[in-house]
Amino acid sequence: MNVSDVLYGAYERRLLRQLDTSRLPRHVGAIIDGNRRWAKDARQDLESGYQAGAAKVDEFLDWCHELGVGTVTFWVLSTDNLQRPAGELASILDAVETLVDRLAADGRWRLTLMGSLELLPAEAAGRLKSSADGTAGVDGMQVNICVGYGGRQELTDAIRSLLLEKAAAGCDLEQVARTLEVDHIAEHLYTKGQPDPDLVIRTSGEQRLSGFLLWQSVHSEFYFCDALWPAFRRVDLLRAMRSYASRERRFGT
Repeated sequence: MNVSDVLYGAYERRLLRQLDTSRLPRHVGAIIDGNRRWAKDARQDLESGYQAGAAKVDEFLDWCHELGVGTVTFWVLSTDNLQRPAGELASILDAVETLVDRLAADGRWRLTLMGSLELLPAEAAGRLKSSADGTAGVDGMQVNICVGYGGRQELTDAIRSLLLEKAAAGCDLEQVARTLEVDHIAEHLYTKGQPDPDLVIRTSGEQRLSGFLLWQSVHSEFYFCDALWPAFRRVDLLRAMRSYASRERRFGT
């Protein structure tokens, strides 16, 4: 072990001691950005970058589990990403499928896929759904994988589902408009029944949400990290947690 490893370990332990465990988030959202840039900087191909990013998810979940986080939501593939060149999209989907298979086999996580799976190749969508469905009975951390996801698309799907439900119940549009409440829409979101994210982390230095959990993140705290996702370290998560725990949450007031 070299000197830098010793110093890093000491700093990590100090961060842990500084954490107020009573003020940690219950639900962490992660926009895992920077796989392509990491691959370029490391002089590796894009497929290696996406596979390295997928492997980082396993580490991140272990760290969150140790801290007592109950729900983690990863954004791994956006609706915009579906427009990437066929070869690159195939690499992304391969990394996502491998990731979901691995997380399902782990046995500790209850997986939920969130997004427009019908926009994915049918074979890929079927494999992803089969792996995630196999974890339905797991009594462990809730892990949401946003694939083929867009915030505007989620709201569109939620409103469409709400209208279809009301129509099936015999309601007309005027009745729906007159009785519509915020909670009615929330009940049709991909995250229905789950707490909203307390903390949203985005890597790679980008300081925007890009539509991630538009509805659910209205009262979230945000933490933007310069590290590219495959290079994200436990100390980066601890810094995010320390920052969150030090804030006074106002919930819009």
